[in-house]
Amino acid sequence: MTDMAAETTASPEPLPRSKTDWLPLLLVPALALLALPFVGSGSTWVTLTVAGLAMGMMIFLMASGLTLVFGLMDIINFGHGVFISLGAYATLIVLGPLAGWAQADSVWLNLGLLLLCILAAMGVTGVVGAVFERVIVRPVYGSHLKQILVTMGGLIVAEQAIHAIWGASPIPIPLPETLRGAFIIGDVVMERYRVVAVGIGLVVFIGMQLLLNRTRIGLLIRAGVENPEMVEALGYRIRRLFVSVFVAGSALAGLGGVMWAFYRQTLTAGMGMEVMVLVFIVIIIGGLGSVGGCFVGSLLVALVANYVGFIEPKLALISNILVMALVLIWRPQGLFPVARR
Repeated sequence: MTDMAAETTASPEPLPRSKTDWLPLLLVPALALLALPFVGSGSTWVTLTVAGLAMGMMIFLMASGLTLVFGLMDIINFGHGVFISLGAYATLIVLGPLAGWAQADSVWLNLGLLLLCILAAMGVTGVVGAVFERVIVRPVYGSHLKQILVTMGGLIVAEQAIHAIWGASPIPIPLPETLRGAFIIGDVVMERYRVVAVGIGLVVFIGMQLLLNRTRIGLLIRAGVENPEMVEALGYRIRRLFVSVFVAGSALAGLGGVMWAFYRQTLTAGMGMEVMVLVFIVIIIGGLGSVGGCFVGSLLVALVANYVGFIEPKLALISNILVMALVLIWRPQGLFPVARR
């Protein structure tokens, strides 16, 4: 009896904590260090690394919305590319009346203009995403084949709408004055816009991680993925939560479209679809539905493309496929598998 009483009064053992998988996180610094002796020059290596990180951040911004929607809603949205294009074109809403801000030799005015372009793009793509989800996606929940077909159809209609509104000719958009050129530190050259892209990408990634893992909304969304009936029984409308996720994913695509537009400095209706193969590659590398995996995958793909393009230009075009093949041989479900479908 004494032993039994002691067992009942003993404090319960703490729940085991999930172990962090550090190995995929080490791939990016390991790749950078591995490339250093092949590049040769330290200054060239730093320039290539910063450029690769910036490109990786832009890829992440364009891909994060799609991996969010797929991972939390199990929706394959092949029309994601049009939200990138639409976000890019939405910059014209701001650049038209505020063209003087782009030409002003003021960092704050130029950054303010970029911020307003981002907000306009996220607003436009968020609204269009809500309509897209209600009209096109909602009727085909649970059927991946139908999702692919109807979202491809929505993509075609939306691209033609862009042609009808803004025309078929490419539209140039110059970078704001103080975002042109580069920072030169000794022999190291870092483009200003790429440095800004790195900063914005890091802010978005940290914000997404905090939202999904440290807030009530993130907890409800993740719980709704695992057990929607339980969340509904607690009085929360899971459908509204999922619509919010789709709108957020569309808005993130618009943000990526803005950054991609200023990088290319040219707007075309098909600019979003031009990067969709790359977007799908980084999502597959990272693990379907993993925001952290998408982040690491984007950096890996961009850095490999930069290093290989410098060392052996002929292999640059297939470097992304090689990275994906090697990762899938090592981890068939991606670096950080989340979706078990």
